[in-house]
Amino acid sequence: MSTPESPVLELFHRIADPPSATARRFVTDHALEDRVRFRNLTYEEVEKDWRERGGHTSPALWDGSRLHQGAEAVVARLMAVVNLGRDDA
Repeated sequence: MSTPESPVLELFHRIADPPSATARRFVTDHALEDRVRFRNLTYEEVEKDWRERGGHTSPALWDGSRLHQGAEAVVARLMAVVNLGRDDA
């Protein structure tokens, strides 16, 4: 029996935005790249997806049910992923 795959989180970000850089750095520092899909808001289709989820602040993290907005909220949500033992590999 195989284990179910973990859902991929979506990180909506802007390249030149310092708070977005904080969120991206947290992802890479905690080896969460296999769980977090980076979505650059410079692309029209990405911005459309972000807005459809209620986006108004970047960075923002979509966890499949809720959009966490702002670097502090994004890092807090990602910390929950780390604390649940995701990064014990």
